[in-house]
Amino acid sequence: MSAARAKVQKPDPAAPLDLRSDTVTQPTPEMRRAMAEAEVGDDVLDRDPTMAALEERVAGLLGASAALWTPSGSMGNLIALMSHLQRGDAFLAPTGAHVLDAELGTAAWLAGGMPRPLEHDAGPGRVSPAAVRRAASGDAPYYALNTKLLCVENTHNAAGGTVTRPEDHARVAAAAKGAGLAVHLDGARLWHAAVKLGVPPGALTVGTDTVQVCLSKGLGAPVGSLVAGSVEFVQQARRLRKMLGGGVRQGGVLAAAGLVALDRIDLLAEDHRRATTLAAGLRERGWRVQEPETNIVLVAVADLPGTLARFRDSGVLASSMSGKVRLMTHADLTDASITAALDRIGPLTQDSPVRRAVRGAS
Repeated sequence: MSAARAKVQKPDPAAPLDLRSDTVTQPTPEMRRAMAEAEVGDDVLDRDPTMAALEERVAGLLGASAALWTPSGSMGNLIALMSHLQRGDAFLAPTGAHVLDAELGTAAWLAGGMPRPLEHDAGPGRVSPAAVRRAASGDAPYYALNTKLLCVENTHNAAGGTVTRPEDHARVAAAAKGAGLAVHLDGARLWHAAVKLGVPPGALTVGTDTVQVCLSKGLGAPVGSLVAGSVEFVQQARRLRKMLGGGVRQGGVLAAAGLVALDRIDLLAEDHRRATTLAAGLRERGWRVQEPETNIVLVAVADLPGTLARFRDSGVLASSMSGKVRLMTHADLTDASITAALDRIGPLTQDSPVRRAVRGAS
């Protein structure tokens, strides 16, 4: 195990194991030191030097001309949609996308866009070029919606952290461009996709106009995302961020943790390995588990509230996603944590009410 993740190997038997999300991580000592020692300035007036360094580094990783820090990924996505859409324009996104279901409707409320979900016809979380071309067809009467944007998500959270390969992403983006659409990539967990595929993040952004990436999901920073694109887009995005209340003063205190987080990208492979171990262990105990591609484990159950309560009572905190139990591995867990979680959850016993419900649903 790397020094960056060296932790006590035996979890406190009295403490709950928190697998609700990879956002529950605590800042590392290195992050806390960097935050305390950060060079700062008023980012609204003169630009903060540490914030500027973070934005430049992320733009380089994504193959973009420029980037802008935002307090959250939701704000980053919203800024992109506000830039691409006018009131009444339609936008396409895979069913279950974060911009559709987990951002309080701001795509319609504030960006003025009409969402049009696309079924996953190319695998979980993925859409085909043909589906994009069909949905983007411009042969419509004047009173029909004008479809202006395709939003894609990599990894796709609600589908279980599924990954889109570079060649598939490029074909979908090319189809959108050919139909006259702009392309926004919600890459909140793009780092996970890059590590899974063994490619640089920029290989997964080809053909996009804007990209959002998150520093607090998986990488362990306490707060922050970035939205990237052209210099002209980022100039507009800075105004939109201010409009939404996202302008910061001495933001380098937060950006410093983000710079440290970027040094941890390769360590995401450990989270993926632990998710695979967790899924296998649950299957051995009788649970129905989707094979994870990254760090999200989805467990199919008939009694979702009851199962979440059972897990909680056993000392394992989980969340729900797409009608399933969601367990997420992250930087604050060790191999011993996974073993302990499996021991606490235990088997889906033959005589348990949850087991009977699962059999009845099969």
